[in-house]
Amino acid sequence: MKVKFTNLTFDCYGTLIDWRRGIEVHLGELLRRSWLQSGGSVFSLYVKLEAEEEAQYKSYRRVLRDTATRVAEHLKMSIAEEDAKAFAESVPFWPPFSDTVDTLKELGRRGYKRVILSNIDRDLLEKTILQNTLDVDGYITAEDVGSYKPSPSHWNKFFELHKVSKESTLHVAQSIYHDITPCNKLGIPTAWINRYSEVKPPEISPSHVFDDLRSLLKLLA
Repeated sequence: MKVKFTNLTFDCYGTLIDWRRGIEVHLGELLRRSWLQSGGSVFSLYVKLEAEEEAQYKSYRRVLRDTATRVAEHLKMSIAEEDAKAFAESVPFWPPFSDTVDTLKELGRRGYKRVILSNIDRDLLEKTILQNTLDVDGYITAEDVGSYKPSPSHWNKFFELHKVSKESTLHVAQSIYHDITPCNKLGIPTAWINRYSEVKPPEISPSHVFDDLRSLLKLLA
């Protein structure tokens, strides 16, 4: 059965942009002289601590800096404030997944409206879009709504601005916590892009599950 979506909302970091690689490279770079020399990974710890930092709204730059500092403290290390700031400014240089740029362009050619809903500061997202030539029709950031997903504010703002139905909108995302769970509660169809080969929690039911973004093109033929 053909699916009649006309609007696609996307998480950015983790879905379009490889945030695991960005975090491992840029934060790992700051910590490379010590614990990470043995091959350790900071990603899982970073994700856990970042979610805690997003409990109350502050700029995403501040979230990035504070989380980097907490990761270092957890590993019984320290990083200079200027290094934490440099990590925050590295976000636009985190790489896109190999299928991101071409898939977004193809979806645009097919007439879909593509809007990013992201937990980030507006200027950092704008730089990311320019740096990686992401072909999108708009974006809503945490800075715009004053809160972080999984709060419903991004979606509420999207529907307020674009005057479209939930049934015609597909939210495309990698994060179960930030995106799939709140969309399930809001009744918004979802495509879980399982970029990192995670095990799906039994209580979560995405509308569609794919290993990569390119697979969306089959669904939206």
